[in-house]
Amino acid sequence: MKPISRRAFLAASASAVAAPAVAGTRQQPGMLDAIIVGAGAAGIAAGRRLAAANKRFLIVEAAERIGGRCFTETQTFGAPYDRGAHAVHTPDINPVAKLAARAGLEVYPAPGGEKLRIGRRDARTNELEDYLATIVRANRAIGDVARAGKADVAAAQALPKDLGDLRPSVEFYLGPHTCAKDLAEISAFDLARSAERDVDGFCRQGFGALVTRLAQGLPVQLATAVSNIDVNRRGVELRTSKGYLTARGAIVTASTGVLNAGKIRFEPELPRRYGEALGKLTLGHYEQVALEFPGNPFGLQSDDLIFEKASGPRTAALLANASGGSLSLVRIGGTFARDLAREGEDAMVAFALEWMTSLFGSQAKQAVKRTHATQWAKEPWVLGGFSAAAPGGQPGRRALMEPVRDRLFFAGEAVHETQWGTVGGAWESGERAADALIRRIGR
Repeated sequence: MKPISRRAFLAASASAVAAPAVAGTRQQPGMLDAIIVGAGAAGIAAGRRLAAANKRFLIVEAAERIGGRCFTETQTFGAPYDRGAHAVHTPDINPVAKLAARAGLEVYPAPGGEKLRIGRRDARTNELEDYLATIVRANRAIGDVARAGKADVAAAQALPKDLGDLRPSVEFYLGPHTCAKDLAEISAFDLARSAERDVDGFCRQGFGALVTRLAQGLPVQLATAVSNIDVNRRGVELRTSKGYLTARGAIVTASTGVLNAGKIRFEPELPRRYGEALGKLTLGHYEQVALEFPGNPFGLQSDDLIFEKASGPRTAALLANASGGSLSLVRIGGTFARDLAREGEDAMVAFALEWMTSLFGSQAKQAVKRTHATQWAKEPWVLGGFSAAAPGGQPGRRALMEPVRDRLFFAGEAVHETQWGTVGGAWESGERAADALIRRIGR
């Protein structure tokens, strides 16, 4: 549950891959041990595992940068700004957090607790306690459905009927904020099985910066889109925008959004169970609007997490003064995020400022300087937020862990049964896929 209180490579092979393929011919840099599709957290984790095992491999990435949905940039605001993943869940056991100090970056603990706004005031102690208790009660009801072992249902159906005027707030917290989808679209089993995420940390230099740092030294070919993967008895052959590659095995870390869109075709076609799994593990919608408020005009603490007592689905969560800076991140999710993002960045910023005004007064519009809104659903090599299983779709996560013809492996946040939707889950899935591939090619 979300907190309340993703070796040097042989020079000859690399240069052969980088060279443009001659029309009608196949570029053959020689048989590699493995090819990894995607340089996000899962792909980097898999690459580090293969490098440690002294395997010959290449990571191909369709975009022109490393990190996938973990992306830190400094151009927009002149300071580290995480456009994607920001929270480092359970840093004490998170495999990425454990590598931060070795990479020369700092992961610090997030402050405990959260705030609730009721109109333009903070909730009183009894009101906040009632809100938190209602979330716990709703979460327990969803867990009871899963423990009963009967047919899976939408998480919305499992909610208690007597949530009263806190229902919109609870539905936002457990659905769009936690899962990037409305509760009516989410498997109760999947939500119940998600690992507790009540302790967080943040990377001061940016989570995306940390993931990118961990890719240093790995052979990564950017701007190389894979369009076709042929799995045969000899190995795998990939058609890319820069020619053909062959290897003894492959690890595909592309998002379920990309895979469901058919951007990568498989020969022979994937067995039916994989297609069914992907169809029930679609990406939800999770966007944020970054608002720069110099001078902390609202008197908020660093990394304050603030919700409102909502009256409907047009609501958000606020991470104020992220990492001690002047950025406030307004997070939206689910159907509302999808529809608002389609209206464009201006509409998203307008909503965020109106929402901030409803919580803190008209000074919000006067104090704001630079702004930015993400559009992950329009990123061609992402196409959404993160995965949440549809009712009946939770077993699909394990189905995607099974190799195809013992040579093709899937990895990513969607390929983790309990840490789906997290960078840590993507990282662990990448390591697991690499270990399985190493065992296969080791034979």
